[in-house]
Amino acid sequence: MSRHNGRSRAEDRTVEIFHAGHALAATEWHPYVKTIIRVTRRTLLRSAATGLWAERGEIAFYVSAATDLPATAWAAAIRGHWGIENRNHYVRDVSFDEDKSRIRDNPGIMARARSFALSIMRKNGVTNVTKALWNGALNLDHILTYNSI
Repeated sequence: MSRHNGRSRAEDRTVEIFHAGHALAATEWHPYVKTIIRVTRRTLLRSAATGLWAERGEIAFYVSAATDLPATAWAAAIRGHWGIENRNHYVRDVSFDEDKSRIRDNPGIMARARSFALSIMRKNGVTNVTKALWNGALNLDHILTYNSI
């Protein structure tokens, strides 16, 4: 079990590992699924307005072909995956307004361009993408000082 505190919340996570064995023998998944991982999350959320705590819980299941990893390694891998969501996709949605894009023909090209721009900013030590975009819009020389990838 692990506990993570921050941003007005406390989260307890329990990671359990189950070997699939012959449980999936009658399915097409049998050769591919060797391990089933269950993550139980219990989260306490603090309301800034009232100061009261509200509880929420969820159970998530993951499957893998790997067999010899301890629960701590699975927990780190799952947390690491969500780090990608927070550092990349969330930034693209919020700072680049990607969800509001009206590009309908080949939207993947612009998505790649946004990811490329984000990679250049991260390589140059940018931590506040919105501020960097604003500064770049005000002064093109700011953008031209970036090192390439």
